[in-house]
Amino acid sequence: MHAYRSHTCADLNRSHVGQDVRLSGWVHRVRDHGGVLFVDLRDHYGITQVIADSDSAAFADLDKVRAEWVIRIDGRVKGRDASLVNPKLPTGEIEVYATGVTVLGAADDLPMPVFGDLEYPEETRLTYRFLDLRREKLHANMMLRSNVVRSIRNRMWDQGFTEFQTPIITASSPEGARDFLVPSRLHPGKFYALPQAPQQFKQLIMVAGFDRYFQIAPCFRDEDPRADRSPTDFYQLDIEMSFVEQEDVFAAVQPVVQGVFEEFAPGKKVYGDWTKIAYRDSLKWYGSDKPDLRNPIKMQDVSEHFAGSGFAIFAKLLEVEGNEIRAIPAPKGGSRKFADRMNAYAQKEGLPGMGYIFWREVEDGSGMEAAGPVAKNIGPERTEAIRLQLGLGLGDAAFFLGGRPETFEAIAGRARNEIGRELGLTEENCFKFAWIVDFPMYEKTDEGGVDFSHNPFSMPQGGLEALSGDPLKVHAYQYDLACNGYELISGGIRNHKPEIMYKAFELAGYPNAEVDKRFGGMVKAFKYGAPPHGGCAAGIDRIVMLLADEPNIREVIMFPMNQRAEDMLMNAPSEATSKQLRELSLRVVAKDA
Repeated sequence: MHAYRSHTCADLNRSHVGQDVRLSGWVHRVRDHGGVLFVDLRDHYGITQVIADSDSAAFADLDKVRAEWVIRIDGRVKGRDASLVNPKLPTGEIEVYATGVTVLGAADDLPMPVFGDLEYPEETRLTYRFLDLRREKLHANMMLRSNVVRSIRNRMWDQGFTEFQTPIITASSPEGARDFLVPSRLHPGKFYALPQAPQQFKQLIMVAGFDRYFQIAPCFRDEDPRADRSPTDFYQLDIEMSFVEQEDVFAAVQPVVQGVFEEFAPGKKVYGDWTKIAYRDSLKWYGSDKPDLRNPIKMQDVSEHFAGSGFAIFAKLLEVEGNEIRAIPAPKGGSRKFADRMNAYAQKEGLPGMGYIFWREVEDGSGMEAAGPVAKNIGPERTEAIRLQLGLGLGDAAFFLGGRPETFEAIAGRARNEIGRELGLTEENCFKFAWIVDFPMYEKTDEGGVDFSHNPFSMPQGGLEALSGDPLKVHAYQYDLACNGYELISGGIRNHKPEIMYKAFELAGYPNAEVDKRFGGMVKAFKYGAPPHGGCAAGIDRIVMLLADEPNIREVIMFPMNQRAEDMLMNAPSEATSKQLRELSLRVVAKDA
């Protein structure tokens, strides 16, 4: 017999009754039922119940084991009585009567139990991540992640893509986040960077004559953490294609992503009608460039109904050019109680409140009337015009926010989501996708200049001619894929012409010499025959987070950092030794208090 096991802890069933077997695993839990011991033995594959009574030669040794000890069991398979069958376990029809026990690895007192689903502080969970990963839910998440990656890889190969690996140590590049710098020992005073993405390399692969590239790529960004973002590193499905337009990329990506969601989200509806929404419309309608389309509420501009009205706050706002009034329809939200709840929500978000109108039945039953301070101040004609524009009726409501759109759109978007949840309008158990297109190429900086708003390597719509006018009016062939309120994919058709690239960077404050210095390899390549090309990258961690229905991305990463970007298990970041600093020609300067 094998030194450690003849079967795994998920293998045995009634067909094995009477056989002598050997199992190895962790003690999941121990139960003493008055002279009969029941031990749930767990390994990677499952759980098998082991029993021993006072007649068993293994009883005394089994009585000594504790939770999470690693043991080997020799025993005989017995069938359970029908009343004792556990249908929740693949091995629920049998148990193993122990005849021998060998302790392979004893465990100290546990800082956190593995059995059960109780929540524990993040510091404890990450410090003892190896124990945390033994818990059933987290273990399942990691297996889901592995299977998702395997499925993605197979689907990409099936679509004619070829997998290549790109360097991990490279040059710094402006990708929209801070680089992790790596000092060079051989070149004192100079630094490599960990790649924020394989952006330049995958474009160079296209210039080199390869056609459809993909990679499950590690990426490194020194970012502030969020629930849906790791603060240090993440993995993405990286894609690039030659001789393509935007629609070609969409057509190649949809079968892969949709197929993965259909494969790993049984029982949930995966919508196949991936709509396209312009960036400006997404902000206007949903208050976000990653809208949750499970919520059917679409915000609208109702400025015309408030201009010159008796509602002084909004009327005065509209006297300033660029200000707008947006309405959030709230079907079936027509009560003062609900309006008060949403006002409280707005105040929690830092606003003084939201204006509102709700439509109710007239007390004498003769019809419908508009209620609320806004309705009283603007009058029935304007109120009725708002109701008709929003398509609302009896028992419905509308909420209003005003000012410069960029100052309130995000809050309006969150309020829209809250209203959808509160009123039960948001569809459950489904995934809805949308391509967000026509991103602005540039945005204003705090200093009054312009900089790239997204990926600096995207092709401007209209080419070189478009760059001769107002940069803030230029759109890029840049796109994101949104799903249920999360950004899953970002990509673009690339700028492959040196003259357009120089001009695009010049508008963002990068002279030609700086472009040659920072992107010399790519500029040089484009001068030797570059094909039109484009692609995208999909966040693996975020895809798995959605499939696992987890609110925090750390639940689908094997060894994540904490909120302060610290590795509690390996104690990183750590101080370098004096010898290491000397070799790198570095000196640590104390930060001023």
